[in-house]
Amino acid sequence: MFGKKKIKPQIDKEQLQLIQNAQRRIKQKKRFYSHAIVFFIFALLLYTFNVGLGFADDIKIATLPWSVIIIILWLVMLFWHFLNVYLFQAFMGKDWEQQQLDKLVAKQQMRIEKIKTELKKEAPHIAKSEVYNEELDAKKQKLTIIVAAGENDAIGKDNQLIWHLSDDLKRFKSLTSGHHIIMGRKTFESFPKPLPNRTHVVISRQEDYSVPDGVIVVNSLEKAIDIAKNDSQPFIIGGGEIYKQALVFADKIELTRVHESFDADTFFPKVDPSVWKEVSNTFHNKDENHKHEFSFLTYDRI
Repeated sequence: MFGKKKIKPQIDKEQLQLIQNAQRRIKQKKRFYSHAIVFFIFALLLYTFNVGLGFADDIKIATLPWSVIIIILWLVMLFWHFLNVYLFQAFMGKDWEQQQLDKLVAKQQMRIEKIKTELKKEAPHIAKSEVYNEELDAKKQKLTIIVAAGENDAIGKDNQLIWHLSDDLKRFKSLTSGHHIIMGRKTFESFPKPLPNRTHVVISRQEDYSVPDGVIVVNSLEKAIDIAKNDSQPFIIGGGEIYKQALVFADKIELTRVHESFDADTFFPKVDPSVWKEVSNTFHNKDENHKHEFSFLTYDRI
């Protein structure tokens, strides 16, 4: 009863232009092909009548038969037609090309404005991220405790080492050379003189505590760590109370575990396996330079 309403296809204007121009180009090429076919047929007929059958063969132009002259002129026109179709005629025309260029420029400008808007929104986050990265860089410093302790965690008696292990002393020198070594006053006083090629930071509550040139005195572990902030790996070297405080801040423990229990008055705190993970273990037997078996252990904070 009622006819269905026809749905008109929605064709984009640019697509329509492309279709129309493609159709126009097809017509131009068809005309050229038709022209070429007509030329070859009539050229053959003209030449046959004039030269082959002698039709008006007495008419010459510049000593050439009149049919040859006509064929040459027509061939020139055909060549011009060819150039016009395939070389001179742009597919869409300069106006269309300029329109497309203007559209591309406008789209690019819109994209630039969008990027600028997004950058303005992201700028605060980028700034926060840079601050965070700086904090991460600062955290790359590894505050390391270095200590030698017996099986019962003994580390000294009467402010002196209980044992003499040659390889342990060499390892201590190798690891700490070129770094800050942080210690309590009593540990510093156990040295006959400051150790070479190390920056000594001594923690003491005594005011006007006298130290040699180059030794730094502070009144807290926090200040000692701050003094060593530009060192990639400062070391805490003792004594017992300083070790206990440093366990909160340390990232790493280099422990020489001497496999024997000793009578001592200073002890290293227990290494909590829920906080520290053993990542290296090297055993050393007794020999002529070492009266005790020991192991070099390395722990990283979990």
